[in-house]
Amino acid sequence: MTDDGRGPIEAATADLAAWLAGAAGAAVPVGPPTDGTAGDGLTVWPLELRPARQTHGSAGRQAYRFQVRHLLAAAGPAALPRLDRVLAAAVTAGEPEVLLEAGDPALWRAFGVPPRPALLIDVPVQVARATPVAPPVLRPLRLRQVGMRRLDGRVVGPQEQPLAAVRVELDGTPYATHTDAAGRFRLDGVPHDPEQPGRPVRLRLVGRGHTHTAEVDPADTDLVIVCAPPAG
Repeated sequence: MTDDGRGPIEAATADLAAWLAGAAGAAVPVGPPTDGTAGDGLTVWPLELRPARQTHGSAGRQAYRFQVRHLLAAAGPAALPRLDRVLAAAVTAGEPEVLLEAGDPALWRAFGVPPRPALLIDVPVQVARATPVAPPVLRPLRLRQVGMRRLDGRVVGPQEQPLAAVRVELDGTPYATHTDAAGRFRLDGVPHDPEQPGRPVRLRLVGRGHTHTAEVDPADTDLVIVCAPPAG
C-alpha cells in the first residue's frame, strides 16, 4: 500500500492518468471505453496484469515486480490530436512503454463498442516485501564452546542377534556410519556440551526396509540399541 492507502494497481493507474493529462493537454478519466455518446476524448483503463522479471539482492528477494497494461482509447474527433500528443511524448521521453497492439476486434467486442484508435501502455509496478524485524536482545550475548565426542555402540535384533549394514545417522547432521558384521558402529562428530553432559543424542537407524529412531546416553560405554520389527 502507498502512504495514502492506495494499492499498487490503483496508484499506478492514477499516476498514469496524471501523466496522460499533462501530455494530452486535457484530463484523461479512468474508465472503460464508451460508445462515443458519453464523451469526446481519451479514457484509460487497466486491462491486465503481466509478469516481470524478479530480482534478488544481497539481502534476498527484493520487491515483487509486475506490469499493469492499460488501454488508452480515443472517442470522438477531439481525442485524435490528444492521442497524437501522448504518443509523441512517450516516444520522445522513452517512457512509458507504448504498444500499437490494441486493434484486436475481440477486445472491442468485449467492451461492447466499435473499434477506435487506441494504445496499450505498460506501467511497471512493485510491491514491497516486509522486512522481518529481529527480536530484541534482552540478555548479554554468551558464547559456549561445544566439543565433539565419539559414540560407540551395537545394533541388535530382539534375540540379541547383531544387525549388520544398518545405517546409523546422527539426527539433524550429515554424520552417519554403518554397522559391521557384529552389529557394531562408531560415530564421530557427536556434540558434547560440558554443561549438559548427559543430554540424550538422537539417532536414526535405517536398514532392512525399516527406519528406527532412538535417544541414547552419549556417556554409555556399553551402548546397545535394539531394533524390534514393527508390530503387525
